[in-house]
Amino acid sequence: MIAHSRTKYPHPPTVDLPDRQWPSRTIGKAPIWLSTDLRDGNQALFEPMNAERKLTLFHELVRLGFKEIEVGFPAGSQTDFDVVRTLITDKHIPADVTPMVMTQLRGEQIVRTVESHGAPRAIVHFYNAVAPLWREVVFGLSVPQVMQLIERNVRLLKDLTAQHPETEWILQYSPETFCMAELEVSLQACRVAIDTWDAGPDRPIIINLPTTVEVSTPNVFADQIEWMHRRLPRREHVVLSVHPHNDRGTGVACAEQALLAGAQRVEGCLFGNGERSGNLDVVTLALNLYTNGIDPQLDFSDIAAVARVAENCTALPIHPRHPYVGDLVFTAFSGSHQDAIRKGFAAQKPDGLWRVPYLPIDPQDIGRTYDSIVRVNSQSGKGGIAFLLERDHGIVMPRRMQVEFSAIVQKHADASETEISSAALWELFERTYLASPRQDGRVRYLSHQLSNPGAAQDIALELTVSGVAIRLNGNGNGLIAATVDALRSRLTGLEGLRIDSYEERSIGSGAQAQAWAIVEAASPGVAGTRFGAARHVNIVTASILAVLSAANRLQS
Repeated sequence: MIAHSRTKYPHPPTVDLPDRQWPSRTIGKAPIWLSTDLRDGNQALFEPMNAERKLTLFHELVRLGFKEIEVGFPAGSQTDFDVVRTLITDKHIPADVTPMVMTQLRGEQIVRTVESHGAPRAIVHFYNAVAPLWREVVFGLSVPQVMQLIERNVRLLKDLTAQHPETEWILQYSPETFCMAELEVSLQACRVAIDTWDAGPDRPIIINLPTTVEVSTPNVFADQIEWMHRRLPRREHVVLSVHPHNDRGTGVACAEQALLAGAQRVEGCLFGNGERSGNLDVVTLALNLYTNGIDPQLDFSDIAAVARVAENCTALPIHPRHPYVGDLVFTAFSGSHQDAIRKGFAAQKPDGLWRVPYLPIDPQDIGRTYDSIVRVNSQSGKGGIAFLLERDHGIVMPRRMQVEFSAIVQKHADASETEISSAALWELFERTYLASPRQDGRVRYLSHQLSNPGAAQDIALELTVSGVAIRLNGNGNGLIAATVDALRSRLTGLEGLRIDSYEERSIGSGAQAQAWAIVEAASPGVAGTRFGAARHVNIVTASILAVLSAANRLQS
């Protein structure tokens, strides 16, 4: 890093609040949500939305359940003015949804903003910067001049809206740059707006406190919110709102802690779009509440569909690691994670509390599937491999077989340097265990005959060994013992063949049912054991093929 005096970046001020209450509180309900996608989010796009895309996104926000939506800056552009008028005149706004329009504290803009009116209920958002840097460098205003600016323009809005009693008017005032301003100055600015508007039961007001540019940790912002919450006049008539940005990557944390500190309302964009590092990510905050058992009052039950609408309207892609919605957020490559997830799914009760390791939310609750929860690459382990084979192909491997096959998969992944799909994983399993007795092993199966059923079993095996057809006979206490006896009798290298374990199971039902057999075998002179597996409509044939699979692998 470039060396410089420590004072180049001054330490942000802290708040003298020794009796702060927010750290011991919990969030008990969802806040009032306001979507800023159509205005604050729109101005941050490479190519701002046209009227058609704005209307599409507006209808999506309504469908999701937003009751307050910032629809534009009608005094700032003709497009925004026309969109606001279209929403009103063509009756796109449901009765329970309140549109918000914003304007700077300039007389001609306020007049133009009121001219766009016509909705039964409307929020007019006033904002002006109050922090020292903006007062001194950008605007050249003293604190008294800032207060005069607020009073003059709130009074103008009050007079203009009084001429249109058919609309219920709500003032929203934002001391922009609040997080960098002196708290006393911010409080004074809010008090002027509240008193001039004459907030009361029939004259609601929203005080919106933004982290216009994040400069401190979220706990400092929470202290600032609690400080204001305690001191705002006419507090019972004030809705306290926050508008976090994300310059330090803590926009969601700021909003959560602000709710603990007294905020009742939050503003943000669906997936955090906004200037610089973005606005508050509403989806993340809402689903964080959901995973804590709180109804967010927004419908994200098909989050992928919401993402598609947002991407189409904004032309901004959503990162694959974006919380809850990214393509990879429910995907585990790590072996230990995969094993934990597999065990969690096995233990999860249908009506029980959600308790699956590494998955804070059930993907199905937001319209996601389990298809990509586990994916395999060189970092994966036996748990993930076993999960995919069981889920997609019905094969349940014994634990020692999981260990054996995971080493084979890892070697393949290291060589290919790519992710291994479920289909490719199955192909590797087939090539390793299933193919040799029929296609490419030294010992290949042709047919078998059983006789003398009972305690002792006689078997005649028709095989090819290195391409030469032979017939082997064996006898033993059961099918597996007879098959092993036959192989030992004439096949070099298999004289000491033994079976250490055997499992069988059925997959499917009716005409589609197949039998699976898995054996673990050993032979003198070969280190460790080898597994063999086979499937067939007949369990006897599957068992013989599994023994031949293991025998071929011991000789390979």
